[in-house]
Amino acid sequence: MASTEKVKGRVIDAHSHIGTMDAWQFYNLKEPVKPTVYEFANAKEYLGYIDNLGVERGLILPNYGIPVQGHAFSLNDLVLDSVTNNERLVGGLWVSILPQNKELTLKTLESAGERGIKALKTTFLLGGNPDPNTWDDETRELAEACFDAAEQHDLVFHFHTSAGGASDINNFIPLVERYGKRVKIYLVHFGGGVSGHIKLVPQFLDWVEEGYQVYCDTTWTIGFGARWLMTEIEKRGIGEDRVLFASDEPWSDFWGEYWKINGAPVSDELKQRILYKNYEQLYGEK
Repeated sequence: MASTEKVKGRVIDAHSHIGTMDAWQFYNLKEPVKPTVYEFANAKEYLGYIDNLGVERGLILPNYGIPVQGHAFSLNDLVLDSVTNNERLVGGLWVSILPQNKELTLKTLESAGERGIKALKTTFLLGGNPDPNTWDDETRELAEACFDAAEQHDLVFHFHTSAGGASDINNFIPLVERYGKRVKIYLVHFGGGVSGHIKLVPQFLDWVEEGYQVYCDTTWTIGFGARWLMTEIEKRGIGEDRVLFASDEPWSDFWGEYWKINGAPVSDELKQRILYKNYEQLYGEK
């Protein structure tokens, strides 16, 4: 996990995960595994990791990935403690619009205004669908409570996206177009696959042009994804303030994510915006 290499210039990480998880028997494997190899159990471990890289600071979110509804919720207190006691960190709280998680989510939203909390985060990997047209009354009520909290406290709402299934970008189009002028919506992983990138690059920049408050990072982008997004931003002259650098550690690879940005055939000005300036604009300077 330790690295002797340092980043070039200023870098701030807009999305990584803190907390530990038990090994899990994914996909009917013969025995439980821990695919991330390492995790950051607390703020001290996380800060030590980014110090080794030369990263200034970051936004931390509960670590998740095992199919246990309550696990990520259990790490909200760790995020709160970490951002309260470390000026270099801000955080996002885990929520869910699944009715079975109503009590946990409403309890979490009580902390939405705490110092250092800048975001909410959810996924549909554990059930449900982001398309508001699929929601029943209970789901809609809980979703509205989350969007109300985000609007009241000026929080950025992070949504996991990935190709296929409920997390496919097609399911987020009606969500963005219903809520994206009211609340800042952050599409994590930018679609998370070839089909997602192809669908999302033109759509994302159209949304920006139409006044939607959409943001993204380029974690999990495949090959051309980040490169195409950045070159289209320069070609169209919009969206330069909507893309943030993120590592998604420990679920992605810091250096792979970093060189997607720093090695792209775009201007140094755009790279600097993505690597740190847009974070400061969205979440505040030190």
